[in-house]
Amino acid sequence: MDVPFLVWALTIAVIVGMLIFDFVGHVRTPHAPTLRESAIWSAVYVGVAVVFGLLVLWFSGAQYAGEYFAGYVTEKSLSVDNLFVFVLIMAAFAVPRELQQKVLLFGITFALALRTVFILVGAAAIENFSWVFYLFGAILIYTAWVQARSGGHSGDEHYEESAVLRVTRRVLPTTEDYQGDRMTVKVDGRRFITPLAIALIAIGTADVIFAVDSIPAIFGLTQETYLVFAANAFSLLGLRQLFFLIDGLLDRLVYLAYGLAVILGFIGAKLVIHALHTNELPFINGGEHVTAVPEISTGVSLGVIIATLLVTTVASLAKSRAERRVVADDIPRPAARV
Repeated sequence: MDVPFLVWALTIAVIVGMLIFDFVGHVRTPHAPTLRESAIWSAVYVGVAVVFGLLVLWFSGAQYAGEYFAGYVTEKSLSVDNLFVFVLIMAAFAVPRELQQKVLLFGITFALALRTVFILVGAAAIENFSWVFYLFGAILIYTAWVQARSGGHSGDEHYEESAVLRVTRRVLPTTEDYQGDRMTVKVDGRRFITPLAIALIAIGTADVIFAVDSIPAIFGLTQETYLVFAANAFSLLGLRQLFFLIDGLLDRLVYLAYGLAVILGFIGAKLVIHALHTNELPFINGGEHVTAVPEISTGVSLGVIIATLLVTTVASLAKSRAERRVVADDIPRPAARV
């Protein structure tokens, strides 16, 4: 896929413009978004991502469009899983509802910049070392195993501060209370950071961990750097609105971890198969390519991803509905008056 510099520049300009619009139009004035506002803008960002995919279909064909949509759907589903951690961080640092948008948007901007670096490094590694596919496949299969072992997300989970946060608290003086939407404040001539800045650092360090499975996953679906970047960017851009839209529904997605485990395990196996087809390691088949197992097509990948997410979502909502019905039946009803 030959992408001209002008197309790259235009894509980046659109993404940066959307981030600026998000900040100026929604985040600069602190407020808690309504469900309607979140739903409308979530639909807008999904619409933009779909339009981009249709443009890829128009200019580059079904193969690349399929790779983009498979990558976008996978990255979006992984982003939903990341929201569980964001909820824990917001609760752990008692971030006021009206300030959560700012933390999320800054965290998303940091994540996009970080993933861009990871994407460029990953693309360079793939270009020069075919064995990287083995490494990426192993990472995804291990992550899938961890996801499956987690058994989903329970209400008993709590956020544990990372070493980065503990060092930050020791090195930088921090105020006890929030100071509006300010990241730093001067007290008696001394500069302090606020809990809002600490929460932002927590989101940022979490994003580093998220990128470890996100980037190998997308490279398992397409090796086109432009599509990898676009799928990541468009999946992250609507994450702030999605957080407020499904905040109350996250606990109902009880089987999401299992669904993601299936998807990550599938992509991991796909990467290993691709690595065998491009094998150059001397201790595997004498350094020759292994083509006994056919590679998995983009169409099959997209079908497996969508089917897994549909089954996971339907099963999760059915279980949550059944549990609420049981709870309702257990509530004692007042005795009838005689």
